[in-house]
Amino acid sequence: MAHAIVVEKTGGPEQLRWLPRELGELSAGNVRIALDAAGVNFIDVYFRSGQYPRPVPFVSGLEGAGRIVSVGPGVAALAEGDRVAWSSVPGSYAEQLDAPAQSVVKIPAAVDGRDAAAVMLQGMTAHYLMTDTFPAKQGNTAVVHAAAGGVGLLLVQMLARIGVRVIGTCSTAEKEALARDAGAADVIRYTEIEFAPRVRELTEGRGCDVVYDSVGRTTFEGSLACLRPRGMLALYGQSSGAVPPFDLQQLNARGSLFVTRPSLAHYTATREEFERRAGEVLDLVASGALRVRIGATFPLADAETAHRALEGRQTTGKVLLLP
Repeated sequence: MAHAIVVEKTGGPEQLRWLPRELGELSAGNVRIALDAAGVNFIDVYFRSGQYPRPVPFVSGLEGAGRIVSVGPGVAALAEGDRVAWSSVPGSYAEQLDAPAQSVVKIPAAVDGRDAAAVMLQGMTAHYLMTDTFPAKQGNTAVVHAAAGGVGLLLVQMLARIGVRVIGTCSTAEKEALARDAGAADVIRYTEIEFAPRVRELTEGRGCDVVYDSVGRTTFEGSLACLRPRGMLALYGQSSGAVPPFDLQQLNARGSLFVTRPSLAHYTATREEFERRAGEVLDLVASGALRVRIGATFPLADAETAHRALEGRQTTGKVLLLP
């Protein structure tokens, strides 16, 4: 009998319960995986709290890595023993998981299983943000909020390696050091100084080309104030809460700005795009061009503590749950 983290009622972290469950017969097209690690992401918090609706009960989590222990009928490209990773398979906070074969990718031999679990959702998020949402290029200036977080550290590295000037924001000296080590040219501690006026100073009044914002409510107005005319705000998360209703005329008044609210699902909508994006991210990890920082690990059974640490901004890099 395997165990999993089950949400029977939405609410606080205490709703994450360690319960036994029976997987039953493996369905056609699916593989059964014994997990090495499950990734913890803010989207898990949104589902647990009820901010993103989902029928209860459900097993929490979307991301992980592990080894295939059995293969269902109709699966030809995968075999027992293969190491695989995924970013969007519901029910990933579990000792064992049944996943559609089309939703997993093989892990390159040079990539550790925990690193694969740590980089799938956040790495592909960073990848689509800087290659497709706002195709960054050498000479651009980008503001990255939560620059020492899971997506932040990966995004800073990806941008810096192609010649983008990165201005990171964070809250502490420790986080500033991590952001600078990842390649941020400048770092603003928003606990000590207003970030928007400082971005204007650093860009000699011009403003930045793009803001990558995972924070939401508390940074939204400042993020718009950072932008040059026709700049883009890519709002890909809302860790501080949802942005209130907004008058679109402000985008005109501030310089014909663009605002988008992207999600990974729309940038991995086909198997081809999922394989390409995951492959490029994992290849960067395998080559050493992208460093994965696993900032904290918790026993799978203690998902409640992991969520409290994430929501309390007590973590840097990636948070993993280990069976």
